[in-house]
Amino acid sequence: MRIVVTEFISIDGVVQAPGGPEEDTDGGFAHGGWSHPYFDPEVLGPVFDGGLSRAEALLFGRRTWQTMAAAWPERAGDDPFADQMNSLKKYVVSSTLTDADLTWNNSTLIPGCEAVARIRELRAAEGGDLAMMGSPTLVRTLLSEGLVDELQLIVMPVLLGGGKSIFPEDGGKWPFELVSTVTGKTGVNVCVYRPAAEG
Repeated sequence: MRIVVTEFISIDGVVQAPGGPEEDTDGGFAHGGWSHPYFDPEVLGPVFDGGLSRAEALLFGRRTWQTMAAAWPERAGDDPFADQMNSLKKYVVSSTLTDADLTWNNSTLIPGCEAVARIRELRAAEGGDLAMMGSPTLVRTLLSEGLVDELQLIVMPVLLGGGKSIFPEDGGKWPFELVSTVTGKTGVNVCVYRPAAEG
């Protein structure tokens, strides 16, 4: 299974709370919902539809899973994208949730202390993509472990002046190659990167 990460990201590398004001206010973050002015459905619709069609399962950190679990089940039956999100298998990495908390159907808990080993096993298994959205802490760990097969960065033309990032800060170097880029009329750029061999 390929691990494919899709992130709304600002020019300065912030991925925190793109969807709404109360999504994630950690650190006093005050710009929640910042992605909305730049959302171009003509460009981004096919990105998400294509990503879900290739996904065999979804992988989340705790906070992103909780946000999604609060939003998607109630849209069932009204929205084909929601139906797909609800039907796919979901893995959630958490040190605080229990199996009893996993009310969103098809959700499986991966204890935080086992995360890297369990995700390595999933990646080695046969199947479609293991798709990730949000989950900056988990994405940062997987990048530093060399476990991300594709980065799909949806770059919005805005600076946010600080906030959560997906990028490791441990001094490591991981070369990537730009596979494709598409620009929307709002100035959004969808840039797809895959790991590259050291040159």
